[in-house]
Amino acid sequence: MELLGSAASPFVRKVRVVAAEVGVDDRVVFRPLTSTPVDPNADLAEVNPLAKMPTMKTAKGEILYDSRVICEYLDDTVGGVNIFPEPLEGRWQALQEQALGDGILDAAVSIRYERNIRPFEKRWEGWLEGQFGKLRRALDKAESQAEQLYDRVDIGVITLACVGGYLDFRFPDENWREGRKKLETWYEVFSQRESMITTAHQ
Repeated sequence: MELLGSAASPFVRKVRVVAAEVGVDDRVVFRPLTSTPVDPNADLAEVNPLAKMPTMKTAKGEILYDSRVICEYLDDTVGGVNIFPEPLEGRWQALQEQALGDGILDAAVSIRYERNIRPFEKRWEGWLEGQFGKLRRALDKAESQAEQLYDRVDIGVITLACVGGYLDFRFPDENWREGRKKLETWYEVFSQRESMITTAHQ
């Protein structure tokens, strides 16, 4: 299997964490590349019409995208690990947490593009504030549910852990831990997992 994407992408990291947790990271060849909405990578666009990361080529030559699909594929390929829990109650909780985490990451990446790619004179401060509002409200929601995150390794907690790592990496001034002690405490424990250490943003 080949994983195409940037090590700086939180969605690529989510896939790499899942691959490590289900025990197939040694079967996934990581092909680092860079791509942006205004300058899509040609090799990526050739296999993925959206030219978005992550994209995976399976051992059978199938092309999969985005992180949600790839993570479920990896979980299904191994079987029995249940990164996507089987009991419906646990499954819906994990999927909802994944949606919350993905929403934070979408907002954070949008902010990053607005600040780093859009010409300075065309930046929209109202857009930035709207994205920060989404990000902060979602973090507050995660804080309110932080006690439910312990003793689990599923797609919900993995996604939220990738949120903490990406915000530390790209938005240190945001100080997402402030006022969110429960979420911080959980994150400090989960981030010591080998899958998180080996995939840390550089």
